[in-house]
Amino acid sequence: MKLRNLFNKSLYIIHSSLLIVNCTLLITLLLFSCDNSDNKQKSKETKEIKEPEFLYGICIDSLDVKLDTIKKNQYLSEIMKKQNVDYGTIVHIERNHKDVFDIRKIKPGHKHTFLLSRDSLATPLFWIYEIDKINFVVFSLTDSLTAWRDEKTVDIKTEQIEGVINTSLWNAIKDANGDANLTMELSDIYSWTVDFFGIQPGDTFKVVYENRYIHDECIGMGKILACYLNNAGSKHYAYYFEQNGNGQYFDENGANLRKAFLKAPLNYRRISSTFSNARRHPVTKVVRPHHGVDYAAPTGTPVVTVGDGTVIEKGWDKKGGGNYLKIRHNSTYTTTYMHLNGFAKGIQKGSKVKQGDLIGYVGSTGMSTGPHLDFRLNKNGTYINPLTFNPPSAEPVSEDNKVAFEEVIKMYDL
Repeated sequence: MKLRNLFNKSLYIIHSSLLIVNCTLLITLLLFSCDNSDNKQKSKETKEIKEPEFLYGICIDSLDVKLDTIKKNQYLSEIMKKQNVDYGTIVHIERNHKDVFDIRKIKPGHKHTFLLSRDSLATPLFWIYEIDKINFVVFSLTDSLTAWRDEKTVDIKTEQIEGVINTSLWNAIKDANGDANLTMELSDIYSWTVDFFGIQPGDTFKVVYENRYIHDECIGMGKILACYLNNAGSKHYAYYFEQNGNGQYFDENGANLRKAFLKAPLNYRRISSTFSNARRHPVTKVVRPHHGVDYAAPTGTPVVTVGDGTVIEKGWDKKGGGNYLKIRHNSTYTTTYMHLNGFAKGIQKGSKVKQGDLIGYVGSTGMSTGPHLDFRLNKNGTYINPLTFNPPSAEPVSEDNKVAFEEVIKMYDL
């Protein structure tokens, strides 16, 4: 009997234990199911929460947006009256916000936007005028009638193109779907090291550069970050690098691509006469030295100074040079520019000029058979050949910055 009672108690205990385990499992499953259901509900509710929408920094969730562009000969009063803005508000905008933006400077083709109340009155609350692709001005049309300037968020993306030159660098960049401005930027970067009139079919290039975007719309290129130009089998590298707060371009060895002098003072069509100690003059037919280089170019072609300096002579050369300028760059070098059609505005004897500054225009004054620039380079009182002259470079990458510069080279892997 005792054994039977003990056996029954054991069965009861086992049965009770199993019951407890089952209940525990059931409760756990129910709790998990409820929690999971709650999470799904919360997730659903979270997904249904809509992020507020902003335009020009203003929440437009409860506003209507009316976009338009400024028409030719359209004035503020006409624009405002179409949206039933009262005359007093128009006068206030015209008179009281010139320090923010002079409304007389609105231009045809520029975008403008009204933000209206979303009701039967459709009251104009804000008017926004886009000064350019980035900057805009907001005019509040109610209450305090305030105004402020702001700018859109610009995203910078790094892109690259490469290609083979068949006819010209400009066409090759266009064929590679690159920004047309890249040609001019490359010309500036290599202006001290590459003669762009010597570009040949078969030459190759690669450019890594920045493009600027607003809402996925490209608004123009930024700076070139790295590039190479393979000209006649010789690769010319350029890397953008900042040191001492100044960004410049350097070759793969850290040498500054900027030279003390530009390679040429103008964009020319051809060299019509080179440096010589005995040249037959095309007008007088007399054999005498020609200590300069003649760059043939159309009348009016801009002429720039090849380096920083001071204008020490300006006038008319009685020996046949016509209108001319002479610039002292330092105690060693001077340059002369002859046969000019005219001088740039503000250029006088004593004027300080910076490399690349406009100083005059190609002409055919003096003894000349056609429009050209006679350019001369003097070193320590002696004329030297500008075409064979190798000017010194500007400051290279410093030793302290060499490691950082090498990382830039690795980054672009040209």
